Amino acid sequence: MTVIIQPPGISSWGAVMGNVGGIDRVVRILVGLALLLSAVTHAAGAWAWVGVVPLMTGIIGWCPAYLPFGIKTCRMRRP
Repeated sequence: MTVIIQPPGISSWGAVMGNVGGIDRVVRILVGLALLLSAVTHAAGAWAWVGVVPLMTGIIGWCPAYLPFGIKTCRMRRP
């Protein structure tokens, strides 16, 4: 018997850790890298360090800003 303890309102681990799909992930990673490159080369101001956010959300595959709106750009897995 397996017991899984979950926070209230969370139906499964996959519901929490996966709301960014394939194309969305690639775009986030490319935009994040471009912003960070421009920050490192001083082509843009310090604001370009914000590129860490899309880079990390693209790598992880989860965006906290999508949660309140119920947005998921990933494919739904069928049981």
